Amino acid sequence: MSSDAVRNVVIVGGGTAGWMAAAVLARAYDRRLDITLIESEEIGIVGVGEATIPMIRLINEFLKIDENDFLRASQGTFKLGIQFNDWGRIGDSYMHAFGDVGMQLGLVPFHHYWLRAAKEGKSQSIWDYSLNYQAAIANRFGPLDRVGETRLGGVKHAYHFDASLYARYLRGYAEAKGVKRVEGKIVDVAQDGDSGFISSVRLESGDRHAGELFIDCSGFRGVLIEGALKAGYDDWTRWLPCDRALAVPCEHGDAIRPYTQSTARKAGWQWRIPLQHRVGNGHVYCSAHMSDDEAAALLLQNLEGRPLADPRLLRFVTGARRKMWSKNCVALGLASGFMEPLESTSIHLIQSGVSRLVSMFPDKGFDAGLIAEYNRQSRFEFERIRDFIILHYHANQREDSEFWRCCAEMSVPDELQAKIDLFRATGRIYREHEELFTELGWQQVFLGQRIMPERYHPLADALSGEQLDQFLADLRAVIARAASGLPRHEDYIARHCAAR
Repeated sequence: MSSDAVRNVVIVGGGTAGWMAAAVLARAYDRRLDITLIESEEIGIVGVGEATIPMIRLINEFLKIDENDFLRASQGTFKLGIQFNDWGRIGDSYMHAFGDVGMQLGLVPFHHYWLRAAKEGKSQSIWDYSLNYQAAIANRFGPLDRVGETRLGGVKHAYHFDASLYARYLRGYAEAKGVKRVEGKIVDVAQDGDSGFISSVRLESGDRHAGELFIDCSGFRGVLIEGALKAGYDDWTRWLPCDRALAVPCEHGDAIRPYTQSTARKAGWQWRIPLQHRVGNGHVYCSAHMSDDEAAALLLQNLEGRPLADPRLLRFVTGARRKMWSKNCVALGLASGFMEPLESTSIHLIQSGVSRLVSMFPDKGFDAGLIAEYNRQSRFEFERIRDFIILHYHANQREDSEFWRCCAEMSVPDELQAKIDLFRATGRIYREHEELFTELGWQQVFLGQRIMPERYHPLADALSGEQLDQFLADLRAVIARAASGLPRHEDYIARHCAAR
């Protein structure tokens, strides 16, 4: 390594964020970095991020983690999508399913053919053309790269797991690659008098740990990024008004479903995440519209199994740090911002931040342009995820509570309003390069929450009526056949990755 290379990295905070950062840097730099992670057993970990999206498989592949081994260690199950209940109107249900929905013909995305059929009075659900959805509702899962001899992609999956067990698994991985763990609470942060860079942190024990690059994974507190560097925080509660969550595990009351469930409640929503040994549940709500006691009672009334603990209360402010990289400190996880877990993006944002840091890893000069680009990309990603989540709240037609009426009537960010207007008028969706969610994700939420386009692409008229009917019927048949051929989710787990 050159003389100006960063060699000494200090990570403040453990959990998924801290140990993922440690594991990825240790793997990428193969002992060329001296990595120290400081955490305290006395400081609790939020640990509600038990559902993921498919991109997590990329980080596991980079770390060369065996899928079955990590699922056994983390009590994990498979996830094919997120089912949304009562979000449009009470009684509505749809799924943001991973993977393909239908098959594009020529230059025209599939949903335009479906829209044409719908306008002609043919009422099949758009999810009849999703393999992931058909497998999910049948409680089936298995690896499948492609549907038969077609161009349809196969099963695309993510995971549910116990976040604390996943962090423990990453800790074992990182320590085996030379990462040093230090137990203790930070009581002081020393900064260089001229540059303002962090030079060291001091623990309650009096021990001081110096570093060249600091990674803040200290959760909502943001001990370094905010406590020392005053990076600032943008509050997004005017669009995402929920500010509290109650979390509680319960026993299984039914099959281990291969999907997350989100059910809208009077002033927020409830999650259900099935693991091998328990079900994770939570109620995200707005304290201006519901008391903590009412929220806890509603959560407990809607569990499918016996609760295994008392509900645990979390307070938060949805938003993002104005600078996620300031001077020689990069914030990850909750220290960088909070996005409620509606679309399971919490762990992805950690993964994305770590990957971006590896791509833009600095030298001791800490180039200002590099830092600015990191912050630009991070901010763009946060804002586009924010807009996708706002869509779920805004596109409701519920009249049963003041909370939902306020969400439907609120002004939304200009970029989101433009997306809604374009889809409603033309059925078109366009994705900017760095956006996380694809056109298929936006499409499913739009249609699932009753935003039906006025028109479809004119090229969808190139098929005759008979050709269109045959095309759609063939797709439904091949997808139904592929889904029915998959093993039951619980049987697949029992055979391949059951926890010991």
